[in-house]
Amino acid sequence: MKGLILSGGKGSRLYPLTYTRAKQLVPVANKPVLFRVIETLRDAGITEIGIVVGHTGPEIREAVGGGKQFGVDISYIEQESPLGLAHAVYIARDFLGDERFVMFLGDNVIEGGIGRLIGEFRDQHYNAQIVLTPTDNPQAYGIAELTDGPERRIVRLVEKPRNPPSNLALVGIYMFDPTIHEAVRAISPSWRGELEITDAIQWLITQGHDVHPYIHRGWWIDTGKQSDMLAANAKVLEELTHKIEGYVDRDSTVDERVTVQSGAEIVNSVVRGPAIIGRNVRLVNAYIGPFTSIYHDCVIEQAEIEQSIVLENSRICDIPYRIADSLIGRDVEVTRSEFRPKALKMTLGDNSKVGIL
Repeated sequence: MKGLILSGGKGSRLYPLTYTRAKQLVPVANKPVLFRVIETLRDAGITEIGIVVGHTGPEIREAVGGGKQFGVDISYIEQESPLGLAHAVYIARDFLGDERFVMFLGDNVIEGGIGRLIGEFRDQHYNAQIVLTPTDNPQAYGIAELTDGPERRIVRLVEKPRNPPSNLALVGIYMFDPTIHEAVRAISPSWRGELEITDAIQWLITQGHDVHPYIHRGWWIDTGKQSDMLAANAKVLEELTHKIEGYVDRDSTVDERVTVQSGAEIVNSVVRGPAIIGRNVRLVNAYIGPFTSIYHDCVIEQAEIEQSIVLENSRICDIPYRIADSLIGRDVEVTRSEFRPKALKMTLGDNSKVGIL
């Protein structure tokens, strides 16, 4: 089998962070989400992977390269504009050939990998297999209606229904045999002007092909929004095998659920896990609370932060309030203002959000 990863989206729900950064390269527990997707495919035995890229393609190419760092072979497929998931399959035809393949959205994080469901698809003669998971908010997702009985089959797919026929949402992981290429050429663009993968799968069902539902019972998160990024970060931090490779002085307290990466220095600070402190980070007189990831080359001094993600080369110094539930970008400075009278001085990008007590 081959793998097809979709990494062409603009990431508008994560603005302003993704104005200058591919959303798939935002790190969760100090590893870019796209890297986790590649490793998930590799761990399932898939080493020939195509990545569909858009306007952030150069950044993704630079970060991922040819795949050697992951032990896989990477090919890149250019998508001039985001014309739908089925369109991505359409333009990937030469790469995919007539092989079976798994398609994985490049900003999804899933518990437990996909080895089991890949094995099931390999061992059976399904034309397609789609991953579903129960959701408390079915109106926000593509939803599958299934037949009753032990051998459940998909009757139809409904995109963001007002009256959902079930609570089973499409996760963003799909397996196909070559019949999908006929399907994506048979459908028409939706009202959004896109070739929808739900329409292509519905075409397979209508034509009598065997489309099998795989119901995933673990957690799954689409990291499209800030709250989703923080939730994924917390889940992954809880799964890490933690270790200390950097320096921790004797005046600091670092619990056993904390990873300290090489080159990091922790001085007179408290770090409570699960948390990860990146390479060459310097913590001085700081408190890092649970579910926090500090990416590489940051400085946190005389400050407190918890349940947050801080990206590389940022400085948070001399802040009298605890920072929480925050996503802080690259090369950011958060410091106490010395202006008198007391004032807030800020340079904020479009769509920024600031909470002030």
